[in-house]
Amino acid sequence: MKTVAALVSGGVDSAVSVHLLKEQGYDPHLFYIKIGPEEDKEWNCTSEEDVEICQWLARKYGCRFDVVDLHHDYWEKVVGYTMEKARQGLTPNPDVMCNKFIKFGCFEDVVGKDFDLTATGHYATTEVDADGRTWLCTSPDPVKDQTDFLCQVNSLQVSKLIFPVGHLLKHEVRDIADGAGLLNARRKDSQGICFLGNIDFREYVRRYLGENPGDVRELETGHKIGTHQGLWFYTIGQRKGLGFGGGPWFVVKKNLKRNILFVSHGYEPDKVFKDHVKMTDFHFITKPFGADEATADNPLPVTFKIRHTPEFSNGMVHRDADGYWHLQSDVKIHGVAPGQFCVLYDQNHHRCYGSGEII
Repeated sequence: MKTVAALVSGGVDSAVSVHLLKEQGYDPHLFYIKIGPEEDKEWNCTSEEDVEICQWLARKYGCRFDVVDLHHDYWEKVVGYTMEKARQGLTPNPDVMCNKFIKFGCFEDVVGKDFDLTATGHYATTEVDADGRTWLCTSPDPVKDQTDFLCQVNSLQVSKLIFPVGHLLKHEVRDIADGAGLLNARRKDSQGICFLGNIDFREYVRRYLGENPGDVRELETGHKIGTHQGLWFYTIGQRKGLGFGGGPWFVVKKNLKRNILFVSHGYEPDKVFKDHVKMTDFHFITKPFGADEATADNPLPVTFKIRHTPEFSNGMVHRDADGYWHLQSDVKIHGVAPGQFCVLYDQNHHRCYGSGEII
């Protein structure tokens, strides 16, 4: 029987993963990754309660349990990335970077290398093709599918990953947890970014980056309607929490050089929706398709996501002579935010090819 390192978080998904692994005859070693809090108590999250639940889970199933402290790596690689992207006025995705650098990066270097497999509670699946390559594939639960958060893992990482709950729907996971008597069976799913705890992201950005006031202008007329405190506090498509009079307003554009935030009363497709996405640093998980296969004259059909939603969109992708990847969507889409990842899938939105950063 292969050795398994199981990442547990205190949530129901990773707990049921342990339950299913034991049913399959594995003897997983449970690991909780410590990534916070920072130095101040006010920034604390639920890590103490999470660890207690994980310890209880280990006792229930007779598993070994350890806490792996990757706090400094997390703050250097993930928080540093988040703040730098925000400072540039871009929209970062720290969850993607956490999976890439911490859960399946640093953890593999420190612990995972000593195990045959690493199990997590992600809603995703894998499959091996005829050539022996492992592909990251979607979950049958479209609402919970998390392949878009795993879009930057590499082929070695995905070849070692197993997702015990990846083939299940969320209500099935909770039913299994109820049947197994797991004390977190009905525990609410975690929301937001862990290192923030209950602190608002805007407040955290303000703490690190301060403020940089500039004009807020109406896109259609150019009229100034207010002042923003820093472009890093806003993302394309945002409506809530803007605080400008005469609304509702939508964030539709940022001018980084002039420090101007453009907003609009409406969000009409002809004005602010886009059907073209340009990407840099495209990362293929398993097998790349190159410029010879996907040129402007011979684009490849794909499905894609630009945010965490249940829906997939259709489009065509190609690479230009400078190495940038271009996605032409079949329909115009809203909220195309530079800094976010555009995640590509096959036409059946089953296999995840990888992702590139929107520019």
